[in-house]
Amino acid sequence: MRLQKMLAQAGVASRRAAEELITQGRVQVNGITVTTLGTKVAESDQVSVDGNPVGSRERLTYIMLHKPAGYITTAQDTHSRHTVMELCGDLGVRVYPVGRLDQATEGLLLLTNDGDLAKCLLHPSQRVAKTYLVEVLGVLSSVAAAKLEQGVQLEDGMTAPAQIETVTPTAEGTRFMLTIREGKNRQIRRMCSSVGHHVTYLKRLALGPLALGSLAKGAYRHLTTDEVASLCHAAGRNTDSIGEQ
Repeated sequence: MRLQKMLAQAGVASRRAAEELITQGRVQVNGITVTTLGTKVAESDQVSVDGNPVGSRERLTYIMLHKPAGYITTAQDTHSRHTVMELCGDLGVRVYPVGRLDQATEGLLLLTNDGDLAKCLLHPSQRVAKTYLVEVLGVLSSVAAAKLEQGVQLEDGMTAPAQIETVTPTAEGTRFMLTIREGKNRQIRRMCSSVGHHVTYLKRLALGPLALGSLAKGAYRHLTTDEVASLCHAAGRNTDSIGEQ
């Protein structure tokens, strides 16, 4: 692993700040000062900053959780509400939700301690697809569907083009699949409201190439190496650390 990445994962500093520490000659590997960016280090190497040993980095961990309704997407809550972290038990490492699903929304939630990947997945420039099962009151007309696909004006700006598939009538309204490539706050609920439909059920089915599949509600599992690699590819990030989960 590159030295600056190791320092970032050990919590010493951000990747950019770690690079500055190296070029300033403040980092030592096995007692020797290193100033070259891109220097590789192994698990057995002793790394220090300003003479202070750096602790072992946490292993990179990637979790897919099937979030039920009623849980908030945060690591801690000051109002004693249930959080998604309660569903993960003791993983042995600290992980954090990537993005948010509101309290009433179910489905796929990614949790990880890989801050670089999380940042890339959430960055608007990557346009990572997020697919949801949506149920709304009333009949979704072709006109309303076209507006959602073309983009609608919200109070915080115009939404990007979306994709609607599998439109099916229900007893009280319409069920359909909606794919967006951005992440405004409560975006799908607000999009549907803008065309006259109240969302009664919302479930995320996929994040980029990662699909929820048959994972039970409230359950979680670790991602496979191939799944992590596919997420990295979707996020435009290199895969030099995949083997270090």
